[in-house]
Amino acid sequence: MRNIVLTISYDGTNYHGWQCQPDVLTIQEIFNNSLKKILNHATTIYAGGRTDAGVHAMGQVINFHTERTIELRSLIQGLNSILPRDIRVKHAREEDITFHARYSARSKTYVYCILNTPYNSPFLNSYVWHIHYQLNTSAMDDAAKVIVGEHDFSAFKKKDEVYKSNVREVFRANVKRRGNLIYFVTEAKGFLRYMVRNITGTLVLIGSGKITVEEFIKILNAKDRENAGPTGPARGLFLRKIKD
Repeated sequence: MRNIVLTISYDGTNYHGWQCQPDVLTIQEIFNNSLKKILNHATTIYAGGRTDAGVHAMGQVINFHTERTIELRSLIQGLNSILPRDIRVKHAREEDITFHARYSARSKTYVYCILNTPYNSPFLNSYVWHIHYQLNTSAMDDAAKVIVGEHDFSAFKKKDEVYKSNVREVFRANVKRRGNLIYFVTEAKGFLRYMVRNITGTLVLIGSGKITVEEFIKILNAKDRENAGPTGPARGLFLRKIKD
């Protein structure tokens, strides 16, 4: 049995997230159908990250098992020839049968993109959160550094979502400006649902001067979602990379 690992990218605009759901179109469903055509058999796909509706991926990692002897190059070419134009396979490799895209992942990196200009761009609209007023990225970066380390992120999880533990370890977090674009980059072993988007919404409050870094620290320590900022739109979030 072969264990094949693919690195894929996709524009999540037209999909209801990665994971299969009834009555809506998802990226996993598209991949299931496409792989079945190439392999001539159904297979289970495991993903390193479960992106939500509207969220994009630059480096999603998935794996599946097959006994087919198809060459990896032919597999990539075959899949890319039938997949929609907003989903692409970037790389393929074989791993030991014990490899699992989710459980073998050592870290995941997400990037949130903000367009900070008076007027939105029709070309970037599907990939950024447009903020028309000037943001203080230095203050946002100071706050982002606060979340590095092991913390209880209850303040930034999806409301009413239940986990065994809300503690996560963040390896790095920073905010950088490149012209009119602001990037919030964070890497961790794992994330709570909506965690990056909720942190981003709170960082925007800091960037606008509505709250201070000290108040951000209090929000984190209070562990109450009601105290944090709004949820950033899904369209600005990208799964950048998964390390395994």
